[in-house]
Amino acid sequence: MVSPPKASGDGSDYVTSTGQGTSAIRDSLETMPIASSTVTSRRLLSLLSLLQVRRDWPGGLLAQRLGVSDRTVRRDVDRLRELGYPVRAVKGPEGGYRLDVGNELPPLLFDDEQAVALAVALRIAVGTGAGIEEAAARALATVRQVMPARLRQRVDALEITAVESAGRGADPQVDTDVLLALSTAIRSGEELRFAYQSPARPDDTGPRPARRVQPHHLVVRGGRWYLIGWDPERRDWRIYRADRITLRIPNGPRFTPRQVPGGDIATFLSARFKGSEATNTWRCRGEVILDLPAAKVAPFAGDGVVEELGPARTRLLIGSWSWAALAATLARFDTEIEVIGPVSLRDAFADLSRRAGHTAGLG
Repeated sequence: MVSPPKASGDGSDYVTSTGQGTSAIRDSLETMPIASSTVTSRRLLSLLSLLQVRRDWPGGLLAQRLGVSDRTVRRDVDRLRELGYPVRAVKGPEGGYRLDVGNELPPLLFDDEQAVALAVALRIAVGTGAGIEEAAARALATVRQVMPARLRQRVDALEITAVESAGRGADPQVDTDVLLALSTAIRSGEELRFAYQSPARPDDTGPRPARRVQPHHLVVRGGRWYLIGWDPERRDWRIYRADRITLRIPNGPRFTPRQVPGGDIATFLSARFKGSEATNTWRCRGEVILDLPAAKVAPFAGDGVVEELGPARTRLLIGSWSWAALAATLARFDTEIEVIGPVSLRDAFADLSRRAGHTAGLG
């Protein structure tokens, strides 16, 4: 159960989503012929807040929470309807009310913490790659404008700078309509048809055959959006970058959703990026001893296991998607390396040494 919020005398405890403070709503309410406009304004704000946090409210329970009669609740609901809030009567043994979905967005009520959380989320939205940067900036300006001074200071004190990943450049922007279409297909359980720009042929602008995919999850990882779906033709799970998808219409038939291997989408995605088909582990894992202090190894070990053997000697258990990549990663430590195992890692070092010698003109 959620207790009704406390409304302050000056109406500064709340922020609405349409450029109105609670004083503006109260001004509208005070034009009505009521006995005590201040008390009624506060009660309407409390009623609106309650309706926003629960789907259905029995009329008697609302009356109890607000400390008024059932008749007063009915009058207050009528006032909210006059202000544009789609409050619908719910039939049943107890009767009740529901804040329904309307054709237009009425003013929404936020307490202090909700208003600050909304402002922070809008600032972070710039780095999501969802193509909503301009809209988020406008929404943030609207929310900030109607905030009380104490909340505006908290929001202004938060400085967020989006930084591009080293060596990767700017993250590609995804059309918001594409993200919405993908999400809708996931919720509806409808098969998608789309053309996909292969990373192996980035300059290929010719027509591409449509793929058939049963979409299950839309996730964002490292500033990029990915669609995770089941390919019925290959009978396997596939991961697609959303910015490379060109949707075809109409969608395909409905399908029965299935569970990703392991049941956890985060673990599944991490495993696939490591080149693993089942478990969240690297395909190639090796153990070495480095002639370096553990303090100098740990910052660059990623998800590897670091064990200090002495002042300048460290054991490192680390993985990568291939043996060649693992050998190259370890070579970056620029120190003597003793390979404990397996033999595949030692062979990868030998091959890396051969290629490096050839590049240096030594053979």
